[in-house]
Amino acid sequence: MLFAMCSILVGYLLLGGYSGMSRAVGKRQLTLVNEQFDLLHAGEQMNVKLNVNIPGYLPFPYIILREVLSKHNGQSWSFEESVIPSFRGQAQLVFRTPPLERGRYHFKDTDCVSEDIFGLLENKGTIHAPGQFRVMPRTVFIPYWQLFDRNSRLVGPQTALSSSRRETTQINGVRDYVYGDRLTRIHWNATARTGAWKSKEFEHESVPKTMVILDAIATHYSSEAQFELAISVVSSLLEYRNRERFGIGLCTLGSRTNVIASTESVLERQKMLHHLIDMDADGVGQLLPKLESASRLFPQGAYFILVSPSSGPSVLELIRWADIRGMSPTHLHILNSKGDLSKDWVSALRRRGIHGCAVSALEDLPNAIGRGYA
Repeated sequence: MLFAMCSILVGYLLLGGYSGMSRAVGKRQLTLVNEQFDLLHAGEQMNVKLNVNIPGYLPFPYIILREVLSKHNGQSWSFEESVIPSFRGQAQLVFRTPPLERGRYHFKDTDCVSEDIFGLLENKGTIHAPGQFRVMPRTVFIPYWQLFDRNSRLVGPQTALSSSRRETTQINGVRDYVYGDRLTRIHWNATARTGAWKSKEFEHESVPKTMVILDAIATHYSSEAQFELAISVVSSLLEYRNRERFGIGLCTLGSRTNVIASTESVLERQKMLHHLIDMDADGVGQLLPKLESASRLFPQGAYFILVSPSSGPSVLELIRWADIRGMSPTHLHILNSKGDLSKDWVSALRRRGIHGCAVSALEDLPNAIGRGYA
């Protein structure tokens, strides 16, 4: 009897070793909470589904799964949940991430722990089920930017010599409807034929190119939220210029100086947005030397849009540098939550004939640049 019991126990332990968690496999599926959009933007959530399969014949009463979601800057979030597997060792974990901020994310290996039905064996294992995704920066819809109005007093002497990006009366084709298009722009024949809203596409007159310069010097920002506001402002400007079919470029002044030349290409715009996804305020030193190292990539006569929380002589040096090279400078002053002394700085710019406005929250951006000054 004792031999039989020992034999059964040894066989059970061997079976448990063969059916352990070390051989578990899994497959991860990521879906957006709002499936009508293809991209995940900051503040939105991701649905995660993890299918687990444990080979063998030993049943488990429960499985504890520990998930770790890691961000590109080193931050991480842990999720732990227990699931009850089927008799065949199959289980499914479904959960939703918290609202996510801009960045690149990936799931690390999943730890799984369980005990047999008698509590004799504790099984541990690791499941490699990769999952990566990106979260785009927050953006706001900009219906109008006064700077690009040819009749605006805000344009500089260089841009006043150039014609603005007005549409001609020559139809150049049909495009998808964009929120904000006027009723007179709807192409009714194309809409009826395709069953989806279509708008008329008109040819545009020429317009100077635009370069957006993002200040990414760490000491210039008082908080992470202030830098996120700067990123969102730049992203919103990129979307506006792309929607209006304008050539736009991007220059980021951080630990490295990155310049993406001004272009109307949608692919290049996507490259700019992906560059902003994992951008950090990691720069040191002064802005002007960094800018001078890439001066050959700035087209003469372009709009020079500086997005920075800085003010004072350092910004005036940049504005003077842009003005000497025939560009029309503009300063979008990024404020912290307290508001700073923005009115004094914007007034100082106006006295020098320089366009500038202050932004303390993303929802204030359309109004600030729509009427020229904040």
